[in-house]
Amino acid sequence: MKSHRKPGTWTFFRQWLKNPLRVAAVAPSSAELAAAMIAELPDDVQRVIELGGGTGAITRALLDAGVRDEDLLVLELNEELHAHLHMRFPRVPVLLGDARLLPKLAREQGYLDAGKADAIVSGLGLLTMPHPLQRDILGAAFECLREDGVFVQFTYGPAAPVADAVARSLRLQVRRGDFVLRNVPPATVYVYTRVRR
Repeated sequence: MKSHRKPGTWTFFRQWLKNPLRVAAVAPSSAELAAAMIAELPDDVQRVIELGGGTGAITRALLDAGVRDEDLLVLELNEELHAHLHMRFPRVPVLLGDARLLPKLAREQGYLDAGKADAIVSGLGLLTMPHPLQRDILGAAFECLREDGVFVQFTYGPAAPVADAVARSLRLQVRRGDFVLRNVPPATVYVYTRVRR
């Protein structure tokens, strides 16, 4: 009998069982959530970094939306999920590492040689992170983004995933995007950009 589960569903759930605080969801992102994330990207988007690639639901959607393999950089902290992504997307640069080290990792891989990214999409569980960790991750991300680039994040909570104090300290403004009911659990998309001087 053929399974109708999404690729990596069991891998993802097993990692959540091992460490529910680090793996923020019990199931991979839905196609509807991936579409809501992609809808927030700039019209001229070419180069994208994904933080927390998981099993690749959003990675697949980015590629289907026209982002070229070599213009996409995926970062994943979990070793098993990293191995899964590497096998599923062999032509996409998939790095194993901490999002706080994104500038260093992206430079070492050569991704930044062609310039900064147009957008970053994130599936990290920012809402549950301490404020200093949020600040370190967002600071590293915006170091790799062009001046008018966007940081697109989804969250399962009722509030914005980045603390107001952290956003202010980094001079970021936030806009709420779509609420996606067809996801487990339901999720809301938020978009962060630099405050224009």
